[in-house]
Amino acid sequence: MTKPLILVSNDDGITSRGIRVLVNVMKNLGEVVVVAPDSPQSGMGHAITIGNTLRLDEEEIFDDVEAYKSSGTPADCVKLAKHYVFHDRKPDLIVSGINHGSNTSISVLYSGTMSAAIEGAIEGYPSIGFSLCDYSAKADFSHVEEYVYKIAKQVLEHGMPKGVALNVNFPPKRNEPLKGIKLCRQARAKWQEEFDERFDPNGRKYFWMAGNFVNFDKGEDNDEWAIANNYASVVPCQFDMTAYHAITQMNEEWDLDVE
Repeated sequence: MTKPLILVSNDDGITSRGIRVLVNVMKNLGEVVVVAPDSPQSGMGHAITIGNTLRLDEEEIFDDVEAYKSSGTPADCVKLAKHYVFHDRKPDLIVSGINHGSNTSISVLYSGTMSAAIEGAIEGYPSIGFSLCDYSAKADFSHVEEYVYKIAKQVLEHGMPKGVALNVNFPPKRNEPLKGIKLCRQARAKWQEEFDERFDPNGRKYFWMAGNFVNFDKGEDNDEWAIANNYASVVPCQFDMTAYHAITQMNEEWDLDVE
């Protein structure tokens, strides 16, 4: 029986601890191929490389796993995997992560981790982005491995709706085990940025972005609530950003005839 073909990527770079954990879990589910950035790409969103060279080099970094590092973004990595690495083969699953840090709520738009998963969904492949809400380089992933396995296995067995990728976030490791998995919606929250004006040693002005994440959502069915209450959150995401309700409202209220 042929093993499922699983593409692993991320945005923290091919040498991150999170991707090593993800590769080791996926090896229990199928044949793993890694295509990941050669350096951190956090916050890149769905950027792609245009007008610059893209490099792709084979890397012997994982035991018994074909792996490549790319100079491109996470979305570039998925494109390169499809068109160059796999040739005529098609992955059964694309997974991205495990990210060092949260990708809940509005962060899904900025996330390089999720851009790899969304790119997979655009290409028609079942795709998942995994994130741990712990930014530490020494973050403990041990409590999430069985959940990563379970979620990925469910997707392999049951598939995904067309054009949908899963955004999975895990709480940091606490004194108690995770309570379980919650299917959620995206919380209504946002970053309130502040820009600190500074000067470099040559006296040239630059800015450093800071700020706070503010949750306006009081519901108990969203990803922020799930993480705060020690659940893994699973949010189905789509790349079609059309506001269909706005089309109806605008057709009713706007005068679009040109005289």
